[in-house]
Formats: sequence, C-alpha cells, structure tokens
Amino acid sequence: MKKILFVFGTRPEAIKFAPLVKAFKAESSFDAKVCITSQHKEMLQQVMEFFAIEADYDLDVMKPNQDLSTLTSTVLTSLSKILGADKPDLLFVQGDTTTAFIGALAAFYYQVPVAHLEAGLRSFNKYSPFPEEINRKLISPIADLHFAPTEAAATHLKAEGITDNVHVVGNTVIDELILGLDLIKKRGEESYLQQFQFLDFNRKIILVTGHRRESFGEGFEGICLALNTIAGKYPEVQIVYPVHLNPNVQEPVNRLLKNSNNIFLLPPVSYAPLIWLMNKCHMVITDSGGIQEEAPTLGKPVLVMRDVTERMEGVHAGTAKLVGTKSSSIIDAVVALMEDEQHYNQMARANNPYGDGLTSSRVVDIVQSYLN
Repeated sequence: MKKILFVFGTRPEAIKFAPLVKAFKAESSFDAKVCITSQHKEMLQQVMEFFAIEADYDLDVMKPNQDLSTLTSTVLTSLSKILGADKPDLLFVQGDTTTAFIGALAAFYYQVPVAHLEAGLRSFNKYSPFPEEINRKLISPIADLHFAPTEAAATHLKAEGITDNVHVVGNTVIDELILGLDLIKKRGEESYLQQFQFLDFNRKIILVTGHRRESFGEGFEGICLALNTIAGKYPEVQIVYPVHLNPNVQEPVNRLLKNSNNIFLLPPVSYAPLIWLMNKCHMVITDSGGIQEEAPTLGKPVLVMRDVTERMEGVHAGTAKLVGTKSSSIIDAVVALMEDEQHYNQMARANNPYGDGLTSSRVVDIVQSYLN
C-alpha cells in the first residue's frame, strides 16, 4: 500500500483537493493522509466539514500579524517533523500558496517525490499575484509529477525546460463544483434560502469577491467607486459582496460601500453557500482564481479585477474579461453585460476550458502507474 500525503492550508487548496482526497481514499491500494497548516483556519475547516474530510495532522501555524518569512519558517520546521517520522511515498501540493511551496521544499529535503496539482500557471509578473507567482515557479523544478489543468499551462512548463511527467488533466475545481452542488441538492436548499433571505431572487444579483494584496490601497478605492456607481445606475440590481477579513479590504469597503441600499456587505461566506449563490447570480466580479474557473461551468460571465491573470484560457475562451481595478473599466464591462443581451449570452454560453469533472480519476490512474 502506497502512502500519499496531502499538504494544504487555505480554503482554495482544500476546495481543489477535496475531490482528489476522496478519490484516493476510495482506492484500497493507497493510504491517503491529510496534513493541514491552517493558514485559513476557520474557512479551511468549513470546506473540510462540508466534504467530510478529516485532518491526520494539523500544524496550526498561524499567529496574529504573522509575516511571510515567519510563516515560511514555521511551516518548514513543523512539516519536517512529520516527514521525518512518517515518510510518505508521494506528497501532494496544490497551486501556489506559501504552504504549497514550503511543502514541496520540505519533501525535497527528505527526498520524498512531489506531485503538483494545478501546475504551470504563470502571470509572468513576479509581483502579481504576490507571492503566488514566485511560489508556483519555485515548486515546478522540485516537483516530480506535474498535473497541468490546460495545454497552455503545460506549454509554460515546457518553456522552462520541464517536460518529464507533465500531464494535462483538467482542473479538480470542476470536479469539486459538481460534487458540491450535488451535495447541496441532496441535503436541501432551505438553509441557503434562509441565510440569504434579504435577497429577492426575482431580481438580478451581481456577486463580488475581492482580496488580492496587489489591489490594496488605490485598487480597492477604484473597485468601491465602481460598485457604488453601478449600484446607483441599476437600483433594481442587488450587489452581494462577502468581504474578506483582511483590514486592508475591510476598511475601504466598509467606508465607501456601507451606505448603499442595494449593496449587501456580508461577512466571509463559507464554500457551500458561495457556490449556491454563484449558481443564482447574474454575473460575477472577482479577483479569485478559483471563481474564474468555476463560474463558467454555471454559465456566469466573469469580470476579473486584475491587470494580469495566470488563467488566460478563460479570457481566450470568452468566459472571462480582464477589467483591472480602475473604476471606469469595471463600470463599462458591467454596463455591457447588463445592456447587451447578445454580449451577455456569448460569455455565458462559452465553453469552460478548465475541465469536465473527471480530473481526479485521471490523477489517481497516473499516480498508480507512477508508483508501481
């Protein structure tokens, strides 16, 4: 029996790992264990509880006002103890977080092979997103198995001289979205209707999420100005914004948007209500990578509040549009979707380039062959 260790610490990692963890645990030839760093402790636990995944190890590394260097050293020291005591046959990391990079580095120190889920994404700007762009670039030369979500991601790896064990498999985020919505349907929607009882689902809803640190300051000022203008231009539209807990987000958002009658500022929303609400909305305005991938499966146009994105496949496919954080760009893009039905339908009906819901099974088969 081969020992697989999944290492993750944030909600996005948990979301994309959930279907894969369940797929490996369903195979008798694997002993799959989960190690969490708890970078996003509460939000992480919500995802794990929803998908019924339990942690075998919890490093619990987060401390108040912790900077990246302290987080990096803490994760490395804590994870090294687990690898030294219980050496797995393969360690999985996902994406581009500090946990993912340090997980790969720690595994290298203990000569444990590394599998990188969602390999090959690049923005080609080392400070945007920060620190994610450098994290994922540093994981690639360490990793032994590269699971690229798209052909474009695989091409990026090839350009960096990485050609062995690169597999284009799609993105597990689509597996997870299908699994999550199926769980919601089976368990019933009553709790979600209650949670969002202040909304009128006969009116259009714009879902907003924003948290990127490169937008702190002037960027969020522009975002808020745009949302205020949109709310005034379309008073019948309901703008729903679950606000990230980071003070650099909370301060401008609450200062500039709290007095609008049709902007609803919410505390962070757990994963299940978020995808339920995404399924009900008219469009999404976001800087989230995962939502750029998920929303097209639901037929929702995505406006990306970033100047660059490592997920250009969606832009090229027509499911997403880069609008940055300048208020005029955001406003123009929303107006186009609100007032041009043909334009809206083109984005809503474009094919999602990120997957078909079968990524997890492909990854399990590849790992089985690699380890045997």
